[in-house]
Amino acid sequence: MPEPVAWVYAARVLRNTGLVDVGLALAFTAASMLLGHEQVPAPGWEPLDSSGYALTALVNVPVAARRRAPVAVCLIVCAAWTGYISAGYWPVVNCLAPMLALYTVAAARSPRTALGCAALTGGVWMYAGLTAQESSMATVTVQAVVFPLVMCRFGHAARVSAERGDQLAVLTEQLRREQAERARRAVAEEQGRIARELHDVVAHHMSVISVQAGMAGYVFGSDPGAAHEALRTISDTSREGLEELRRMLAVLRTDGNGDARGPASYDSVPGLGRLDEMAGRIRAAGVPVELTVTGRPRPLAPGVELCAYRVVQEALTNVLKHAHAARAVVVVAYGVRQLSVTVTDDGGSKERTDPDRFLPGAGHGLIGMRERARLYGGTVHIGPRPEGGFGVRLTLPTSASATPQGDETRT
Repeated sequence: MPEPVAWVYAARVLRNTGLVDVGLALAFTAASMLLGHEQVPAPGWEPLDSSGYALTALVNVPVAARRRAPVAVCLIVCAAWTGYISAGYWPVVNCLAPMLALYTVAAARSPRTALGCAALTGGVWMYAGLTAQESSMATVTVQAVVFPLVMCRFGHAARVSAERGDQLAVLTEQLRREQAERARRAVAEEQGRIARELHDVVAHHMSVISVQAGMAGYVFGSDPGAAHEALRTISDTSREGLEELRRMLAVLRTDGNGDARGPASYDSVPGLGRLDEMAGRIRAAGVPVELTVTGRPRPLAPGVELCAYRVVQEALTNVLKHAHAARAVVVVAYGVRQLSVTVTDDGGSKERTDPDRFLPGAGHGLIGMRERARLYGGTVHIGPRPEGGFGVRLTLPTSASATPQGDETRT
C-alpha cells in the first residue's frame, strides 16, 4: 500500500474506533474538575460541589460521541453548560467542551449548520456574562462573537483538509491502477515486438536454409559445385541469422541505464543498406530478385529503416515459400516526405495468386507488416495483383529536412 494511502487509512481507523474521542472526553472532564477544584471562582460564582462535578461531567463526557453525532453533541453540551451556569457555577471551568463541539460541527457539517451552532454557543456565552455580577458586556460580547467564529474557521479548514486527503487517497489509488495498466500494456507490446522480430528473423533465414538444403541434396551427386555453393549459402545465412538473434538477446539484456550487458548493440540493426545482401540470398535460393532504388537515398531514422527492411524480408520470404518459381521485384522510392517500398512477384503458380485462397488478415507475417507500418505512422497494402502474382506496398512518412537536391535511380 502506498505511504500516503496508508497514513490516511490509519487515521481513518483511529477516527472510526472513537478511542481518541473517548480519551479526549475523559481528559477534558478531569481538567475541568481540577480547574474548578483548585481555582478560586470569581466573585458571585459558587465553588464546585457534588452537583457541580456531576454537571461538569455532563458537559464534557458527550464529547466522546462528537464525530458520530456532532450537531446533537453540540446541543447537549450547550444545554448542559447552560444548566451548569444557571446553577451558579463559574462558566470558564467548562468552556473548552462547547468550543470543541462547535469545532467538530464546522469540520463535519455545512457552513450554515456550523453558523447556527456558533450562534447557540455565543448565546450561552452571553447568558453567562449577563448572570455574572461583575463583567464587562463589551468584553463578553466580543468573546461571544470572536471565539465561536474562530472555532468555525478552524473547523472549516479541517474539513477542507480532510476532503483533500480523501481526494489524494482516491487519486493515488487511481494512479496506482493506471501505472499497473500501463506496465501491463508495455509488457504486452514488448512481447509483440519480440514475437515479430523472432518471426522475421527465423522465418526468413530458415526458409533460405531449407530451400538451399533441398537443392544441395538434389544436386549432390550430379553437380557437386552447385551443392557446394548451396552449402556455402546455408553457412552464410545461418551465421547472419545467429548474429541477428544475438543482437536481439543483447537488446533484451539491456539494463535500466540503457547499457547492454553483451557484445551486441543497437548499431547492428539492419536497414535499407543491407537489401542487396538479402536479395542475394533470395537469388541464391533460386528466386530471381530485381532491386531498384529511385530518388536520392538518405539516412532515415533507424526504426523507419528497420520497418522497411523487415517488410521486404517478410515479402521475399513469402515469395520463396509460396511462389518459388516466381520472379520478384523490389522498388525502394525515396520521396520528399515519405518512403515507399514495393515488393511484387509475377506469380509462378496459380495457387499462390488465387483470390479465393487469399485471407487479408491471415498469417503472423502479414499481421506483423501491418503492426510495423502502424507503429511508424505508415500504411501497407497487401494482396493479389490483377495481372497475376502478389504485391506488398509500404508507405512510411519521413522528415524532409535531410532530403538532398536531385534524384537518382539505380537498379
